[in-house]
Amino acid sequence: MENPESRNVNTDISETSIAGNIILNHDFSLGLESWHLNCCYGHVASADSGSLKGVSAKTGANYAVIHNRKECWQGLEQDITSKVSPGATYYVSAWVGVAGSIQGATDVLATLKLEYKNSSTKYLFLGRTSVLKDRWEKLEATFSLETLPDRLVFYLEGPSPGIDLLVDSVVISSSSLRGIETTNGVCLTDGDENIILNPQFEDGLNNWSGRGCKIVQHDSMGDGKIVPSSGKFFAAATDRTQSWNGIQQDITGRVQRKLAYEMTAMVRIFGNNITTATVQATLWVQIPNQREQYIGIANLQASDKEWVQLQGKFLLNSSPSKVVIYLEGPPPGTDILVNSLVVKYASKLPPSPRPVIENAAFGVNIIQNSNLSDNLTGWFPLGQCKLSVGTGSPHLLPPMARESLGPHGPLSGRHILVTNRTQTWMGPAQMITDNVKLYLTYQVSAWVHIGSGASGAQNVNIALGVDNQWVNGGQVEVADHRWHEIGGSFRIEKQPSKIMVYIQGPSAGVDLMVADLHIFPVDRRARFKHLRNQTDKIRKRDVVLKFSGLDASSSFGTFVNVRQIQNSFPFGSCISRTNIDNEDFVNFFVKNFNWAVFGNELKWYWTEAQQGILNYTDADELLDLCKKYNIDVRGHCIFWEVENTVQSWLKSLNKNDLMTAVQNRLMGLLTRYKGKFRHYDVNNEMLHGSFYQDRLGKDIRSNMFKTANQLDPSATLFVNDYHVEDGCDTRSSPEKYIQQILDLQEQGAPVGGIGIQGHIDSPVGPIVCSALDKLGILGLPIWFTELDVSSINEYIRGDDLEVMLREAFAHPAVEGIMLWGFWELFMSRENSHLVDAEGNVNEAGNRYLALKREWLTHAHGHIDDQGQFCFRGFHGTYSVEVSTFTKTINKTFVVYKDDSPLVLTIDL
Repeated sequence: MENPESRNVNTDISETSIAGNIILNHDFSLGLESWHLNCCYGHVASADSGSLKGVSAKTGANYAVIHNRKECWQGLEQDITSKVSPGATYYVSAWVGVAGSIQGATDVLATLKLEYKNSSTKYLFLGRTSVLKDRWEKLEATFSLETLPDRLVFYLEGPSPGIDLLVDSVVISSSSLRGIETTNGVCLTDGDENIILNPQFEDGLNNWSGRGCKIVQHDSMGDGKIVPSSGKFFAAATDRTQSWNGIQQDITGRVQRKLAYEMTAMVRIFGNNITTATVQATLWVQIPNQREQYIGIANLQASDKEWVQLQGKFLLNSSPSKVVIYLEGPPPGTDILVNSLVVKYASKLPPSPRPVIENAAFGVNIIQNSNLSDNLTGWFPLGQCKLSVGTGSPHLLPPMARESLGPHGPLSGRHILVTNRTQTWMGPAQMITDNVKLYLTYQVSAWVHIGSGASGAQNVNIALGVDNQWVNGGQVEVADHRWHEIGGSFRIEKQPSKIMVYIQGPSAGVDLMVADLHIFPVDRRARFKHLRNQTDKIRKRDVVLKFSGLDASSSFGTFVNVRQIQNSFPFGSCISRTNIDNEDFVNFFVKNFNWAVFGNELKWYWTEAQQGILNYTDADELLDLCKKYNIDVRGHCIFWEVENTVQSWLKSLNKNDLMTAVQNRLMGLLTRYKGKFRHYDVNNEMLHGSFYQDRLGKDIRSNMFKTANQLDPSATLFVNDYHVEDGCDTRSSPEKYIQQILDLQEQGAPVGGIGIQGHIDSPVGPIVCSALDKLGILGLPIWFTELDVSSINEYIRGDDLEVMLREAFAHPAVEGIMLWGFWELFMSRENSHLVDAEGNVNEAGNRYLALKREWLTHAHGHIDDQGQFCFRGFHGTYSVEVSTFTKTINKTFVVYKDDSPLVLTIDL
């Protein structure tokens, strides 16, 4: 699920990605966090949460929908009191739209509310724009306040009651920023050991140069509309004819390998009628063997209207002969403006403390009146739908909840019937703010059912509004008229002011029924005891060591010490070519993993970025390392079905040429590496994409498997997809995955293994186990192929990792676990690393190492009177030391997987 274009891009995602923008969560990437609603309701629409039909986001993946508006002044607001300075001029920009029953155009307004303790509240009109249904318009304005009120609130309002207000992105920025702040609020000064020379162009353009273009110093541009955000000058990279053209500085000798650095720059764009474009900070590194590397540091959408802050971190694994930092990205003809650039040694954050959770009340349902014994007390309709109580729902808990809660009395058989639904988000809701504790993992469970009148399968979602941020509590697809189990999980790690749970999803006009919603904290430690017992059954074997060459008198006092050297179960990790220049990385990797998978280096867009120009050097060098340390390798991946991962030259081919390219890819890759990769992910993420199938027909997928098997019969061929195990994505439910595999097999595809990526949040054991049980009926080996967990708190991250490792290791269908990396700055997800950039193992890493030690067997004792020593041990390689009165003998042996005892004779 990794981003093919990232090239190790390490971006710091803070509450706002636009420096100088005083609006928090400006693009709703964090739901509606930091926003408030004026006596109305709101949610964030996205691909996952069910966007409005016909309305797609203007600038990003999300936009806010404000509904249930009964007055024209009701809308979206944010307190900006502490972020506005008197006398400064602020620029306001927002993309807005409307939806609902509307004819013609309507106005959307931007307003400031000024509240004073000892006088009346005042309102300052900022600006307006006229909006048509299903179209986005940009609202722009400026304001300046000579004195500040006690409270200052910015809000958007205007459309008539009943009309939904849509907001895509909001920016309020000052044209007179006085400095650059780091994410920890510390201003950068000359004493911060900035390794960039002449960082604010006070000395003209000394130490700077153009990368394939010209650079010019300015004190203003655009008839005085563009001035520096700080200092007196800025520089422009101009006459750019390629996207990689930009401004650069040689920093050779000022950066050291294996040290983490953080970069901060103030940037914007100008010209070519481009209002927004991606600006990226990149390192060009040349190492002594003349090999070149490009390391992405950070990127963001820059604007022609304001200065924005670009931030990121980087680390050099190799000893460079030359290092150049540069800015690139916008289309040719667009100038890149830079006001300042700072690179300094990255400050170290203290390790996170273990959260203290009092009175966890594991297994206790936090939903009020779940069984509806008190009619609808505690429940309310979200939107203008109607709630009533019906009967005839199941009397047993759903299986995943039953697995967590244990013995439970019969359910009431009552359910909430939701009618008069005119929007997909309408359904029953309940406030649970006071019942949720931080850092606890909550399991979500319910029975759901839909009424007649639905056209096709319907998605039902248990959602949470956490300070109006949408959180996925579980999804299920309902395609028939029976009760379905819905299950999921969530965790809150930041104190909210309001939490609402609601059930949504079916199309407007389709009745929804919900029975026995349970939300309860799970006791992970209690489940671990069960998992240890399961692990003992499936991962261990009885071993009998028989000793010959001893008489009865000499066997007395003979001591046996058995130590397991390595567990044979595959524990692997993702690695990349740049990683193996760092000996600390390599040492940790070869010591703690016995399998590998390459992050990008085997993918088609990497090996043939331009048609006919092949690059297998990186993959060859990674293979050489793995061969040196006897590490098995998975081949990831031959094809990738998701369209945005496909090279542009492939997209431009006609059907015949594309088919030829596919055959060439198969032939070239699998003949070159025949016998070297134990597995191949043949066509990645076929539940989430259909690029090749759409263009080449349904048979192409099975043909890929057949051809791969013919070219390299020794490799096990896998399907591979994400969100299979967590209940949060109806596109990749276990049932759909099973059907996809059966369809492939019916077409003759030799599917040999099931890949579950495992990019998971707040995992709950029984939910993961349920998916494994379902997939296990196919009798194919299951691998977690890209496992990672993410939490800012290292202890919680360690808990999540332990849940996943124990569940996988205790399940008989699982035959391998691959982590999707472990080293900071080389992970696809933030806050998922086990080792920091400079090699320090954190709490999550310690948890992994502790489990690896737990899964090694050590046994010792004396030979019994039958000349034997018996123990039960994990599969893998062992050493045994036998000490008699006269000598010590050392032997090694291997315990292979088998149900019968292993009997070994050792001649003394």
